[in-house]
Amino acid sequence: MLNNFFPFLGWFKNYGSDSLRIDALSGLTVALVLIPQSMAYAQLAGLPPYYGLYASFLPPMLAALFGSSRQLATGPVAVVSLMTAATLEPLAAAGSEGYIAYAILLAFMVGTFQLILGVCRLGLIVNFLSHPVVNGFTNAAAIIIASSQLSKMFGVHVDKAEHHYETIWRVCQAAVHYTHWPTLVLGLLAFGIMYGLRKISPKIPNVLVAVVLTILISWAIGFEHNLVVDIKAIKSPDARVLIADFNKNVEDAAILVNERSEVNLALDEAGKSHEIMALLDAEHNAKVLNETINIFKEKIHHSRKILRELLFEGVEQPNGSIKFYFKGALPPDLKNDGRQWRIKVGNSPLDPDKLLMTGGGAVVGEIPKGLPELTVPEFDFKIILHLLPFTAIISLLGFMEAISIAKAMAAKTGQRLDPNQELIGQGIANIIGAVGKSYPVSGSFSRSAVNLQAGAVSGLSSVFTSIAVIIVLLFFTPLLYNLPQSVLAAVIMMAVIGLVNISGFIHAWKVQWYDGAISIISFICTLMFAPHLEKGIEIGVALSLLVFLFKSMRPTLSSLSRAPDKSLRDCIEHGLEECEFVAMIRFEGPLFFASASHIEDQALELLLRKKKLKHIIIVANGISDIDASGEDTLSLFIDNVRSSGIDISFSGVNETVMKIMTRTHLLAKIGEDHIYPTMENALNIIHSQAHKDEWEDTCPLMNL
Repeated sequence: MLNNFFPFLGWFKNYGSDSLRIDALSGLTVALVLIPQSMAYAQLAGLPPYYGLYASFLPPMLAALFGSSRQLATGPVAVVSLMTAATLEPLAAAGSEGYIAYAILLAFMVGTFQLILGVCRLGLIVNFLSHPVVNGFTNAAAIIIASSQLSKMFGVHVDKAEHHYETIWRVCQAAVHYTHWPTLVLGLLAFGIMYGLRKISPKIPNVLVAVVLTILISWAIGFEHNLVVDIKAIKSPDARVLIADFNKNVEDAAILVNERSEVNLALDEAGKSHEIMALLDAEHNAKVLNETINIFKEKIHHSRKILRELLFEGVEQPNGSIKFYFKGALPPDLKNDGRQWRIKVGNSPLDPDKLLMTGGGAVVGEIPKGLPELTVPEFDFKIILHLLPFTAIISLLGFMEAISIAKAMAAKTGQRLDPNQELIGQGIANIIGAVGKSYPVSGSFSRSAVNLQAGAVSGLSSVFTSIAVIIVLLFFTPLLYNLPQSVLAAVIMMAVIGLVNISGFIHAWKVQWYDGAISIISFICTLMFAPHLEKGIEIGVALSLLVFLFKSMRPTLSSLSRAPDKSLRDCIEHGLEECEFVAMIRFEGPLFFASASHIEDQALELLLRKKKLKHIIIVANGISDIDASGEDTLSLFIDNVRSSGIDISFSGVNETVMKIMTRTHLLAKIGEDHIYPTMENALNIIHSQAHKDEWEDTCPLMNL
C-alpha cells in the first residue's frame, strides 16, 4: 500500500553509498544540460527565460518521487513549450503578466488532467494519438520550433502574422534589410561548439560549454549596448513624426479595446434579457468595433515595422551623450561611433523622454535572485473553459513523450514500468510545479538519455538535479545576465534536430499506405495551420478514427481452402481451388452493428456463387465480440441458410461469444453438436457427411 502511494520508498532497497554518489553525479550532469535548455524552452513558450528555471526546480523532483521510472528526467521540453505558446498567444501578449498567469494556470490544469487519468487508470486513452499522427505532428513541430528561432538568430524583431509561414517570411525580409552580425556569429559559434563536442566527446556537456564561452565573449565585447535617451537626441523630424503616429495609434487602440469590454458586457446583458432589438444592436456594435480595432492593429503593425527598420548612426558628444542620425544622412564633418542603432519598439507607446536605443545584441538580462513565491494560481472560469481542449492535447502529448522515453529506458534497465503511475507523477509535477510558477513540463528525451548514460540508479538523481537548480537560483543568476538570446535560439534548434524523423513516414507507409497518408496529412496541416497547432492533431486523430471505423465496418471475410503446406488459407489471396460442397468462412473482427450487414452481404454472395453447397463452417476464432445487432444478423443468417437446405456449423468460438450465444439462446438454435473446438476437427467430421452421395476427384479441403 505504501509503495503504491509513495513509489520512491522502493528506491532504497539495497541502496548504498556508491549508489548515492552515482545518483549525485548523474543529477549534477543533467542539471548542467537542464539549466541552459530550460531557459531556452521558456523563451520558446513566450515566457521570460528565468521561468524555465522555475519549471526546473520542483517538477523534476516530484515526477521522480511519484512516477515509476527511475531515470526519466522531467522538465521543460520543446514540443510542450511550443504548444504552450500556441495556446496562450490568442489570450495575451507573450511575456506579459497576464500571459505568465495563464501559463501557470495551464500547468495546473494539465497536471490535474494527468492526475485524474492516472488515478482512474485511464492511461490507455493516450492511444487515441496514433503513432502516424504523432510522427507527422512532431516533424512539423520540429520545423516550426527551429524556424521560430530565426528572428533571434538574425537579431531582428517582427510582428507575428496569422500563420507561421507568414511570420517567417517577415523575418526573412527583415534579415535582408538588416542583420546584427555579432548576434548571428555568436549563435553560429554556439552551434559549432555543441555539434563539435557532440561528435568529439558526447560525455562533455556541450550545451553548458557553449553557454559559458558565449557568456564570456558577450561580456568581454560589450555585446549588449543599450541607451535610454530623450527624443531630442534623434536628429530626424521624420522619425519623431513616426514615433508620434505610432503612440497615437496604440493609445486609440487601447481606448477601443476598453470600449469593446463594455460592448461585450452589453451583449451579455442583452442575451440574458432576450430582447431581440437590444441584442441585434449590441451584436452590430460589437462587429463594428472589432473591425475598427483590426484596422488600428494593421496601422500599428505598419508603424512598428517602419520604426524597426530605421537604422541610425550615433555621434558621441563632448559631454558623453550620443546624437542619432539616419544611416547615410550623417553630416560629412561628423564621425560615427561605429555602431548601428535602432529604436526598441514593443507593444506599448514609446516614452519620448525615455526612448530605448539599442546598438548591440539581445541578452537574457536580469534574472530575479532567489526562489519564486509559492502561490496557488488564480482561477478564471472563462479562461479555464478556453484552455480545456488545449489542456487535453498538451496532457496527452506530454505524457506520450514521457512514457515513450520511459519505456525505451525500461527496456534497457529491465525496470518495471507502470504507465498510470507515470501519469500520476507527471500530474503531481505539473500541479505542484504551478504553485512554484512553473509552466507545463514533461519528460525530456535528451536529458533522460544523459541521466541513463551517467548511470543513474534511482530517482534521487532528479532530486539532486532540482537541488542544483535551486542553488543556481539562489546564488548564480547574475552570471547568466550576458547570455545572448541567439545562443538560446541555437540551443533550441540543436535540440529539435533529433525530432525530425523522415523514416517514420516511410515506415508508416510500408505498414499501411493509409497510415503513411495520415502521417503526411498531419504534418502538412500542422505546418499550414501553425501557430494553431491543435488543428493538425485534430485532423490527424479524426482521420485515424475514420479509418478505424471504416475498417471495423468492413471486416475481412475469407473463404478457406487447403494450401500446398497443408494449412488452411485464403483462397483468393493464394489462388486456391474451393470445395463445391463445403465452404469454410473465416470472420476477422467483432460482429457488431456497423459490420453486421457487410458480413451478411458477403456471406450471401457466397451462397449464390456455390450452387452445390451443402454445409458452411464458420471459423469464428477471429470474432472477438458480438453485440445485439450482430447476434440478430447471425441468427437471421442461420435461418436463411438452413431454410435453403444448407447446414451450418461453427469452430473456434471464444468464451466471450459463447456466453452471449448461451444467454440469447442462439446456441440452442445452432445446436451444441454443431460447435467444434477447431477447424480441423470440424472438417474431419463434416467433410464425409457433405460428400455422401456426391463425388469429387480431389477435394481441395482435404490433405493433398
